[in-house]
Amino acid sequence: MVHRVSVALLAAVLAVTVASCAHAKPPARQPTAAVPGASLWERPADLASRDLFYGPWGAERAPDPRAPYTLVELKHSGINPGMTVRDPQGREWSVKQTPPGGYESEGQVEVAVSRLLSAVGYHQPPVYYVPSFTLKDDWGTKPTVGGRFRLKEPTLKDTGAWSWQENPFVGTKPYQGLLVLMMMFNATDLKNSNNTLYEQRQGDLIRQLYVARDVGAALGDSDPLAPRKGHPAAFERYPFIQGVSDGHVTFAYNGWYRNLVRDRITPDDVRWAADLLGQLSAPQWRDAFRAAGYDTTAADVFIRKLHEKIAQGRTIGGRAAAE
Repeated sequence: MVHRVSVALLAAVLAVTVASCAHAKPPARQPTAAVPGASLWERPADLASRDLFYGPWGAERAPDPRAPYTLVELKHSGINPGMTVRDPQGREWSVKQTPPGGYESEGQVEVAVSRLLSAVGYHQPPVYYVPSFTLKDDWGTKPTVGGRFRLKEPTLKDTGAWSWQENPFVGTKPYQGLLVLMMMFNATDLKNSNNTLYEQRQGDLIRQLYVARDVGAALGDSDPLAPRKGHPAAFERYPFIQGVSDGHVTFAYNGWYRNLVRDRITPDDVRWAADLLGQLSAPQWRDAFRAAGYDTTAADVFIRKLHEKIAQGRTIGGRAAAE
């Protein structure tokens, strides 16, 4: 009985906290000076031909599902199990494993969302999905459950997190559009520590890439206490846009980070993002979810719902997005 009361009390406290956050004044956001070469988004001139199965880094960087991987270190934080492994080529991979039962896998969601973001011009690291692999550790060699494999790419140096509230792109169309896409995907874990600022070396040049990297908490609902992710039925039921008030879009999003979009996103921002994502072809949509290991039934639900959101986004404010 004490345990039940404690759980109920905790839920009530959390609910009050969420409600308070929802009605608090959104924190001010400020653009910061951009260094030469800083980039959040690049216009995808070749969008129609982009490969959404292997992604922007291609098949040559993909992990070999038949190779043995040597354990480097077990993951010590986060909800999903994981580890760092090394392949026979000496490349290191961060593996986010599929939870027991295979449900609500952040790894699968991350690959699918990463493919869609990179397709429309947002920078992403090399990520792939491997359903199972062979692991070598101190106790021998054995098959184990797979998940999201993220390559430690030599040309990308992780220099830490970047802030949604303070960055060089605040208020720009790509920044606003990225937030709209996060609402489309029902991304619920939009904390700053999930964003990564990379230094990318290209010969003698170094660019700064602003990346929304850990995007696995999505494609479900946005319940603030226990959001589901990678959940076709929950994603299908959840609405997208509630309306427009004083020139700003009100989203059905109910997560902890709703202040990122409250009284900030215009109908034009939504149309911009919807039109961008809506240019993907049917094979590209299928490849994005096939790359993440989803079966056809689940993929069809996600794709159908995203097309509904795109259609709603394109017509918000009473006029279609510009072609």
